[in-house]
This record gives sequence, C-alpha cells and structure tokens, in this order.
Amino acid sequence: MLRYIASRAGTGLFLLLALSVLIFIMLRLTPGDPIDAYINPTIPIGAADLAALRERLGLDQPLPVQYFAWLAAALSGDFGYSIQRGGVPVLPLVLSRVGPTVLLMFTAIAISIVVGVSAGIISAVRKNKASDVGLSIVSFLGVSSPAFLTGLLGLYAFSVLLRWFPSGGMLTPGRPYSSLDLLYHLILPATLLSIAQGALIMRYMRGSLLEVLSQDYVRTARAKGVREFWVVVKHAVRNALLPVITLIGSTIGGAIGGAIFIESVFNWPGMGLLMINAVTSRDYSVIMCATLLTGASVILVNLLTDIAYAAVDPRIRNA
Repeated sequence: MLRYIASRAGTGLFLLLALSVLIFIMLRLTPGDPIDAYINPTIPIGAADLAALRERLGLDQPLPVQYFAWLAAALSGDFGYSIQRGGVPVLPLVLSRVGPTVLLMFTAIAISIVVGVSAGIISAVRKNKASDVGLSIVSFLGVSSPAFLTGLLGLYAFSVLLRWFPSGGMLTPGRPYSSLDLLYHLILPATLLSIAQGALIMRYMRGSLLEVLSQDYVRTARAKGVREFWVVVKHAVRNALLPVITLIGSTIGGAIGGAIFIESVFNWPGMGLLMINAVTSRDYSVIMCATLLTGASVILVNLLTDIAYAAVDPRIRNA
C-alpha cells in the first residue's frame, strides 16, 4: 500500500510541475507584452526606462531562465506581487480566497453526493417507471447544462423574479456576521454548482446499481426471502458505490471549473472571482499562483480518491 501511495504521489508531483511549465508558457504566448501590465498607459515612458524595467523584472532573459527563476522563488514561498493590487504579496492574497471557495465547493459536492446517490438508487429500483423516466430526463438536462448557464438562469429565476435568495455576495453588507446569513447566501450558488455533478453521479449510480442487482448473489438473497429493502441497502448499494467513489473524486475538478463561473455570477469572493479579475488585468503572478494551487488541490483529491479506492478494492494496488 505504501509503495502504491508513493507511486501515485510521485505522479502527482510530476503533473504539478508539468502544469506549472504549461501555464508559464501559455501566459508568455498570450497576445501583448507582459511588461504592459506594469506600465501606466497615461504616463509616457522612454525606451531606456522600459529596458531598465524589463531587466529589473527579468523579462530580458530567455524563457527557460525566467521559468527556473520563478520556480526557485515559488519553492521558497515567494510567488511575487499582485500588480492589480499595488504590490500585495500574491500567496497571502490567494490563500485568503481559499476559504470561500472551499465552502462553496464542498457544500455543492455534499449536495450532489446526497441527491445524486439517492436519485440513482430510486431510479434503478424503479427501472422504466415514471419516476425513473423523470429522473433520467432531469439528469440529462443537468449534465448537458454548463455552469454559467445554470448560474444565470438560477440567478434570474430565484433572485430576480421570485426574490427568494440574494443576488450576490457572501454576507449582507452592513450587518454583523451571522451563520444564518452566510447560509442564506450560500444555498443558491452551491445548489446551482451541484447540478452537473449530481446529475452525473445519479447516472453512474443508476447504471452501477442495475448491474449489481442482476448478479447471482442478489438473486440468491431474494430467493432466501430477504426483504427487497435489505437486498438493495445491505447487498447491492455497497458494491454499486465502488465505481461511484472514483467519480466523486473526479467531480472536484468539475466543481472547481464550475465555481469560477458561479463565483463570477454571484460575486462570491473566492478563487474563481480572483482568477477572472487577474486574467482581465493581466496579473500574471496571481494567475500562476491561483492556477497551481487549484491544480494541486485537484491532484491531491484524486490521490486521496485513488487511495480510498485501493483500500476498498485491494486488486487496484496490486495491479
């Protein structure tokens, strides 16, 4: 098991390094000059001053030299400074946005797991019944709806038309902090973020449970007179959950991608909103740090998912 964990962790570190190279190159290949982000367009600057600034920032060096200089600084915890925010250190800025995003994402994931697994069980047990058909239609709509579309439609329906939930923010301005106020602002964006993941979990759970229910040991349990409820709950659901565990881990990546859109729609002060503002203002240091932290989170969650799956099924770690 330890050898399996070490192998997966090594793969994760390699992927993180490859991600840093890819993002660094892509940022340098974007249209425009990185030096433009450091210059006030309303103030004239001479060629000598421009060259001096480029030298001071290391932008006059070859691209590999620039990358390894950045990597050495990043390994020591120095991710540079935010241009958009007047020289604020990047790492504390990014870390300050982790909490709201984690709260939004894991609330959405908890909703998607509970609703998706429950709906998948109901759909499988009542195969080809009206409830199965209805849940299947809803799941197909959920899987095919991108986060920005569900976010905009949900905002318009529940905040603008019905006025059931606030249209944005994490807390009500001018009011003292309250857990109920936070929950009131959290329910709608978290629910909308959970739709795609919940629909996908429901489809996998339904298919996996239908396959398990056709196995010989399930038919044997029924032949022995075991009540159908216990056949499903005690014998079938546990084994049907095995492939769903892996899927739940992979939904973290989808939740992160969806959170970027949901946070921008609802002005939720998390990593997604920070990254969008950084991209629009060409704040390269913030983009690099936020992207790497996001990638590291996805890799870590997938590693934990692989470990959990290997613990449940020893054949995985012995393969």
